[in-house]
Amino acid sequence: MRTLLEALMYDQFVVDPPNEYHPTAWMGSAIGRLKKEAPEGNDQSRLGYGGVIVLGGAAVVYVLGQFVQRITRSLPMGLGYSIDGWLLKTTFSFGGLLGAADEVKQALEAGDLTEARRLVSWHLVSRDTSNLTASQVSAATIESVAENLSDGVFAPLFYYALGGLPLALAYRWVNTCDSMLGYRDAEHEWLGKIPAQFDDLVNLVPARLTAQALLLAGDNLFEPELARDPADLPAGAVYERDAATTDSPNAGHPMSAAAGVLGVELEKVDHYNLGAGQRKPEINDIGRMIELAQAAMMLVTAGLFVFKAIVWGYKSVMSFRRRFCE
Repeated sequence: MRTLLEALMYDQFVVDPPNEYHPTAWMGSAIGRLKKEAPEGNDQSRLGYGGVIVLGGAAVVYVLGQFVQRITRSLPMGLGYSIDGWLLKTTFSFGGLLGAADEVKQALEAGDLTEARRLVSWHLVSRDTSNLTASQVSAATIESVAENLSDGVFAPLFYYALGGLPLALAYRWVNTCDSMLGYRDAEHEWLGKIPAQFDDLVNLVPARLTAQALLLAGDNLFEPELARDPADLPAGAVYERDAATTDSPNAGHPMSAAAGVLGVELEKVDHYNLGAGQRKPEINDIGRMIELAQAAMMLVTAGLFVFKAIVWGYKSVMSFRRRFCE
């Protein structure tokens, strides 16, 4: 539990290190080098090579994580916990995500739509933002915060709870493989197919847990009469209706939950329309999304501490029984 607490403190109070000292950047560099060695032409060989990158690489990262953890646990005076906490923090960036969203919000509030478009493209989305309206920039920001809350924050913490730091690092490898290889263009269609599908698989549970955390946080954060038009569907009904309408089997879950709680319509033209029939997002909805994400983070963090306490208690009881009852 101390490792988790240290990681959360680093996230809030310590700036991310430069890329040359950041494990996720190291993963990205390794994936980039492996990509350059991919076989040319043969679709099946590229498919297999992509599978080796994501699955073999995740296994290597997991083993390295275990090795590092053995070393840190032998260090004195809590230094090992600090190192483990820093390594865990590098698998997620909650403060950075909300900071990026707030930068977009400030640019819109200042009336600088051009800068807001640049910021949302630079920090949050990969689509072309050059022609987005202020409302569309707000929608893209809300969508990105909701989606990244799942695969960029809650998912690594979920895998940390299941398998400790090594599994959280292995998850980050898988997700980085998807972000670098999982495209549907000619270069990546076969090379990135297994990384993309495996990333979908490992995010199935975290995406749905994120959606539930957002819905639960919304029930406790916003006054119903202030949060949404009384004519809107309940947030849970929006989620049930729209969660499966995106191309991704996972992205629609946190995004539709956010649309339902905020009472807004999140539309990516020719791709999806979440919360259809509700009002278009406004600038202040970015701030409300930030507050919603913070409330969901509090719920998830509390749940993680409870889970780790239960696991610790169970292990302690079993250790006591082995020592004194056998």
